[in-house]
Amino acid sequence: MTENNRALIAATVGAVAGGIAGYMLFTDRGREMRRRLEPAIEDFARELVQLRGTLNRAMGVASEGWHVLNEALGERGSGPSYGTPRQTNPF
Repeated sequence: MTENNRALIAATVGAVAGGIAGYMLFTDRGREMRRRLEPAIEDFARELVQLRGTLNRAMGVASEGWHVLNEALGERGSGPSYGTPRQTNPF
């Protein structure tokens, strides 16, 4: 891919992104669409946070299971360790 092709692709992507942003911000129909999309995006973000918490809890349970299994077999320091599960909220 030549430098000219990259520049053309970058300009095209920038023009499309600018057109979408302009439509969403400056037209009545775009504002209406944005207002309808915002709750869906917030719900999606909330679901991602809940999924992250669920995965952290599952990793904690798996880690505890390995510790119990290793103690039952009399082994120390073998098997995967997933650390202490902790949840942070990126939003």
